[in-house]
Amino acid sequence: MERYKQEFIEFMVESDVLKFGDFTLKSGRKSPFFMNAGAYVTGSQLHRLGLAYAQAINENFGLDFDVVFGPAYKGIPLSVITTMAIQELYGKEVRYCSNRKEAKDHGDTGILLGSPLADGDRVLIVEDVTTSGKSIEETYPILRAQADVEVVGLMVSLNRMEVGKGGSMCALDEVRERYGFPTAAIVTMQDVVECLHNREVRGRVVIDDQVKAAIDAYYEQYGAKA
Repeated sequence: MERYKQEFIEFMVESDVLKFGDFTLKSGRKSPFFMNAGAYVTGSQLHRLGLAYAQAINENFGLDFDVVFGPAYKGIPLSVITTMAIQELYGKEVRYCSNRKEAKDHGDTGILLGSPLADGDRVLIVEDVTTSGKSIEETYPILRAQADVEVVGLMVSLNRMEVGKGGSMCALDEVRERYGFPTAAIVTMQDVVECLHNREVRGRVVIDDQVKAAIDAYYEQYGAKA
């Protein structure tokens, strides 16, 4: 496994972003693991997270785009820190943009935060994790309604590798198939298990044999086939 992936997985655990136990997801599924990007709260954590996104974006998509777009709400800080990191690492100025849940009718009116969108803009979307593709379902029409933009890709931090709405492919692959733009993740749950099984992070084993058995059972039921 690439060193940067191992470091990012350890970073998620150390930041209390990736947890293992018993969790009920929005979908109603009972999951033995849960990721919450809202737990990145300090300046150093957010800085490191932005750098990880910028590096993964450059590796998977290159830097030929104009706007980093983050769907509300967790995507808002992601779009900001990624935009800053791209400038820091590569000296490239891109704009950040996010959507509001409801259009604002006074002051800075409209549905968007940050940069407006213009015809011809190339847009890179950032999210924390895509489980069902619902946020893209909601925000893609908003993007297209603002201007004639091209979405060049979607980057998430973790690919949960479980079936989406279609019942066979994972949600990231469903987004790619439905909307026609590429998708990628900094790490996958396969990477996570490979990295953490019976390994200590800060003095404790995060995925022991019992936790791994629960994860294996979860993927027997919900794992993507493609």
